[in-house]
Amino acid sequence: MGTLVVLSLWGITSAQAPQPARVDRPRLLEDLRVLAADDMQGRELGTAGGDKARAYVLQRFRSAGLQPLGTSYEHPFTATTRTRGGQSAERHGVNVVGVINGTAAHNRYIVISAHYDHVGMRRGQVFNGADDNASGTAALFELARYYRAHPPSTSLLFVAFDGEEEGLLGSRAFVRAPPVPVSSLLVDLNADMIGRDPDNVLFVVGLARHPALKPFIDRVASRAPVKLRIGHEPPFGRGEDDWTEDSDQYAFIEAGIPGLYFGVEDYAHHHQPTDDFETMTYDFYVRSVETLIDVIEEFDRGAEALASTRAAATISR
Repeated sequence: MGTLVVLSLWGITSAQAPQPARVDRPRLLEDLRVLAADDMQGRELGTAGGDKARAYVLQRFRSAGLQPLGTSYEHPFTATTRTRGGQSAERHGVNVVGVINGTAAHNRYIVISAHYDHVGMRRGQVFNGADDNASGTAALFELARYYRAHPPSTSLLFVAFDGEEEGLLGSRAFVRAPPVPVSSLLVDLNADMIGRDPDNVLFVVGLARHPALKPFIDRVASRAPVKLRIGHEPPFGRGEDDWTEDSDQYAFIEAGIPGLYFGVEDYAHHHQPTDDFETMTYDFYVRSVETLIDVIEEFDRGAEALASTRAAATISR
């Protein structure tokens, strides 16, 4: 009652009172700063910097209240790659996986993913990868905190992938041997480079492959705090610049699981030593994470329809 009176003195009704922030901006930016710091040595797969980044991801998964699937958050994998000389080489990485169980649909999962690795050090310079992809990784922690406080109906599977920069190694290992039945994975929502755009534009890619998902995105776009645009895949937008295969969502698409990519245009800093915390667009980054909260809510509300679409697609395959 007292609060309402004070607000009324300022001409604000309770219905108009500011709502609590859904994203803790200082905490989000601090996580981004830590992951993009020089002492992470560019977070390259199989390096001390990559191990240090993974330890930080584990700490934040635990503090956000995520639970492991099985006995550990860590899911090691081995992948065979080719060297520049054409020789086979084994690469070892570790995905980090945590879950929030749904209040209604325990056995259905929306995957929320980001890769925590980057390209390491080159010519004595650290490539910190603030946008690529400390931004998506730090977002995982904040999204997890939000959904621990606001339990979803559908289970949420949070995955920090390793080895994306080496050819989607972690995500391909994940879909080959997922920790839950592959039929229970409804969609992958993948955040990769979501933190730098002075024009307030966040792209979503993957709807050409999965047009049934477009109404979900359209509803979010109508109210999003960023300009959420469909593009960078034919027939939407710039057909000559197709991002569909450019990040971990493509491993899901290859396996017949719907996958959407959320990211920005960032040609000037991409894979450059200037992709630093200090060059990020902080306000836009916070709004991007707020938009992902809306996206997850939309898919959670539509999980039943999504499951039907997923089952029909599986049968058609």
